[in-house]
This record gives sequence, C-alpha cells and structure tokens, in this order.
Amino acid sequence: MSADDDDITEELLADADKLTGLGLELLGLDPHPDDMTAEQRLQFDPEDLAEMAAVGPEERQKALRQTRLLAGLLWNSSSILIDQLFRDLGTLSQLEDVTATDIAGTSVLSCLPPQFAAGYDAKFTQKFIVVASDVTASLVRGWTAPGSLAAELAVRCLLDQAEITEDIYELDLPEDWRTDVEEVLLEHADSQALYADNLDDIEDDADRLGFEHWFRPVSAGDTVPPYAFAEPDGTRSHV
Repeated sequence: MSADDDDITEELLADADKLTGLGLELLGLDPHPDDMTAEQRLQFDPEDLAEMAAVGPEERQKALRQTRLLAGLLWNSSSILIDQLFRDLGTLSQLEDVTATDIAGTSVLSCLPPQFAAGYDAKFTQKFIVVASDVTASLVRGWTAPGSLAAELAVRCLLDQAEITEDIYELDLPEDWRTDVEEVLLEHADSQALYADNLDDIEDDADRLGFEHWFRPVSAGDTVPPYAFAEPDGTRSHV
C-alpha cells in the first residue's frame, strides 16, 4: 500500500463517525455479548453468543477497523456520487438528443439499467439527483428503506461508486461487504430485475417496474421528494 493509500484509509476512518444514520452493527460488525443489554442478548441463540464471545481481541479490533472503514467509504462515496451526477447532467444538457452511446460514457447514469438508456435525458437526471440526494441524506439522519425504484437504483449506484474506490485503493474491507450492505439497504427491493438482459423478462411486472413508475412510491407509506414525484401517468406534478 502506498502513502496515498494510507492517506485515503485514514481519511475514510475519520469520516466513519459522520455516517450517523447507520450503526456499525448494521454494516456487519458483531457486538461482543458483554457489550449487549440483557434484552439484546435474548435476540441471539446461545450458540451465536458463544461464538461472538470467542472472537479474540485482535480479530475484533480488525473487524472494528474494517467496518469503520466501510462506514467512511459510504460517506465519501455519497459525496462523489452526487458530484458525478451533476457532471453527467452538464454533459447531457449540451446534447440535443441523448443516445445509448452517450449514456454509456457517463459516470453514474451508465450504471443504471442500460435497456432504458433512451429515457436518461437531462430532466430524468435532475429528478434522479434529487432522489439520490435524499437517499444519501438518510445515511446521516437515520436510514429508511428506499421509497421508489429510482431510490433503490440510487443505492446501487452508491455501492458501485464505493466499489470503484475500493478497487482503486485496494481497501481492506470486510469480505462480501457489498452483499451484506445490500441486505440491509435494499431489503425487499425489486430494482435488480430491471437489469434483466431482456425487457420481456419484466413484462409481467410492467405495472410496477415500468420506466414510468420509477419515481412513484413503491407502496403505501413510501415517499418521493416533491420535485421528482411522478403522477400515475408518469409526469411530474406541477403547482
């Protein structure tokens, strides 16, 4: 690891405390039974508690450092995600027509389901920025499950960015961290189906997964920021 790698690691560790919307346990850190309340211990089987207690101090310290590094990475990646979305918006705003080739050359929109690329114009990108900003804010104010398909996709784009940073700096993160984080942030999410190779694969669920539904609440109680909210006909509401 180079000096620059050391610098980014320390920066990310310092950023870990800023991710106030997700506890380290939600990011995969197993607590020690001695640090739990009696009620918390009741949530685990005796075998699991014994396994947690058997973890040695050095291994626990390593796990803590890795999880804090992951927390800092998510914080850092949130800022990069929004910055790059604004860059994508600047690029698209200069084009009269947007093609799939144009989208393939963008930083973030290229991570969205490619079969819908024709719809990723400047207006879409503006709405997606608002949704992505709301998603990243949840990492600070307190995590709530994504309320729309667009929000779910913003989470996936965030994790894509985190993986890019991980690869560049060869960060020492927990094994299978992305899978574990997706289980927390994208529990019951449907957006993975949008990446199907054939659009016919989601035809039966077009009433939920169709492009016109991306900025609508997934279910009762879910919310979408007003600017991005789409009416049932797929348009944005206006005053």
